[in-house]
Amino acid sequence: MAVNEAFFEELEARIPKGKVRTRFAPSPTGYMHVGNLRTALYTWLIARSKGGTFILRIEDTDQGRLVEGATDVIYKTLKECGLDHDEGPDVGGPVGPYIQTERRDLYGKYAQLLLEKGAAYRCFCEKAESEEDSGNFDRGEDPCRNLCQAEIDAHLAAGHPFVIRQKIPHEGKTTFHDVSFGDITVDNDTLDDQVLIKRDGLPTYNFANVVDDHLMGITHVVRGSEYLSSAPKYNLLYESFGWDIPTYVHCSPVMRDAHNKMSKRHGDPSYEDLLAQGYVTPAVLNYVALLGWAPKGDKAEQEIFSLSELVDAFDISGISKSPAIFDIAKLDYFNATYLRAMAPADFAKAAEPYIRQAVKNPAIDAAEIAALLQARCEKLTDIPEKIGFFDALPAYDVECFTNKKSKTDSAVSLEMLEKVTPVLEALPTWTTDTIHDTLIDFAAKLGVKNATLMWPVRIAASGCLVTPGGAVEICHILGKEETLRRLKLGMEKLRG
Repeated sequence: MAVNEAFFEELEARIPKGKVRTRFAPSPTGYMHVGNLRTALYTWLIARSKGGTFILRIEDTDQGRLVEGATDVIYKTLKECGLDHDEGPDVGGPVGPYIQTERRDLYGKYAQLLLEKGAAYRCFCEKAESEEDSGNFDRGEDPCRNLCQAEIDAHLAAGHPFVIRQKIPHEGKTTFHDVSFGDITVDNDTLDDQVLIKRDGLPTYNFANVVDDHLMGITHVVRGSEYLSSAPKYNLLYESFGWDIPTYVHCSPVMRDAHNKMSKRHGDPSYEDLLAQGYVTPAVLNYVALLGWAPKGDKAEQEIFSLSELVDAFDISGISKSPAIFDIAKLDYFNATYLRAMAPADFAKAAEPYIRQAVKNPAIDAAEIAALLQARCEKLTDIPEKIGFFDALPAYDVECFTNKKSKTDSAVSLEMLEKVTPVLEALPTWTTDTIHDTLIDFAAKLGVKNATLMWPVRIAASGCLVTPGGAVEICHILGKEETLRRLKLGMEKLRG
């Protein structure tokens, strides 16, 4: 079959040149795991830090693993994280289409080109599809590698199905360079003749990503270190086509502990899981950025980065070849830092759904509760358990009124409540300031420490030893009527 040179020349002419171009190329298989998010982030940061182009490509050639709605998860996650793409299925671009199955006709033509160059061959052997995908095949025993043209023609005329395999040289070595791992050299006789085109005509991942990366002008390829073993075969494909080899950035895995990779199968959280667990996107993104990358120079000690600060600080030389352990306690620290730094109105908006899980009473102001919580929670999911007492006074023990530091016991607490209740009852306005000033002034009048009065009021109003906010804030949020009702119940409890 003659090669249509004009077809290839036209595709070459479309490739943008002269600036950094990176791609995030997920498979739509259901969710965004932490390693995937890190790849997306690093890929985006390389492009943005170099004034380049960030491309989204959907790699859907493995039809058996596709999950309905998974592409929407990819779009949603990138949008939530602020990782905007310049080219992709939804925005177009000069080198589309950006979905692999829509590029199906390309791969066969490029495989044909390799056949013409002697860098690939048709294999008519019976092999299971799983072996086609994995490339788990002993080249030395493959009788198809050296078929003469007449034998190939006979197979084709008989309609025998075939895969197209890469024809790896028997001799010599292949060296490739990675940003983190440096130069790696392998003996060619250790490499298998991987499948490029499967029997169904679809390419394997290993072939499609090389063709697509070239045709999309990708200058930096970011992927997991598990692909290091495939990199020599990719290099040989680039060389067979006469194409420039991109900069390889292989990232070491994100680990659950010193011995185990993070895995959805083992219950490790995806990005969506982390949001459901009460973490906020900027904190997750900031933490994920530092899982395998470290800033240098004057930013070397900095931990908290906005997305724009990451762009300014990011350099691929900071990517480590050592595996990174996902430390949930460290993420808690990042999340708490971000929650405390939020504008109060933004925190109130984020916290309200969690507040309403515990406080159903619409008369109680969720924003006022949020103000008490902002400095007191690590995750949004911590909120409900801290504030249920606003909705209903829990059962509590009379011993709660005894506090050595506040100099209270049951007798002192009863005296305080009996004396302060009529004073609060007489208040003409129920504001934070009037409640505060009244309690402070009344403690002074009684000649007791502020805490001696505040402790029993807070315990009676909340029924909890530990509360977000003190007596003043709790009384104000509860309202005058409910506060007085609870103080009277407290007195009854103390009287026995």
